[in-house]
Amino acid sequence: MASLREIFSHNLKKHRKNCGFSQEKLAERVNVSIHHIAMMEIARSYPAMELVERLANVLNIEIYELFLDPLSPPEEMERLYQLMAKNIEKVVSDAVEKALADKCKHRTSMQGNSTCPGT
Repeated sequence: MASLREIFSHNLKKHRKNCGFSQEKLAERVNVSIHHIAMMEIARSYPAMELVERLANVLNIEIYELFLDPLSPPEEMERLYQLMAKNIEKVVSDAVEKALADKCKHRTSMQGNSTCPGT
């Protein structure tokens, strides 16, 4: 999981670009140096809350949007796929084992002798 600074830096850069601002233009609009914007975008500097408010206002977003985890939809889908695949594999394996055990029990009761593995 990314650190809060990394999440903030990713979102700041993304929203700045979405607005069509250069680092210089954003710095000018929020009254800080270009260097400060650059350092925030590489997670080397973290802004005071007053600056976070100004950034959100200039970028026309809610403050919380600067702190949302940027996990991309493809990454999230891959994580869900892996989780589902693991669960499906277990369910299928359990079902096959149960079906074989049931079949074996049925044969044993019909034939009176056991040819099932493990018995």
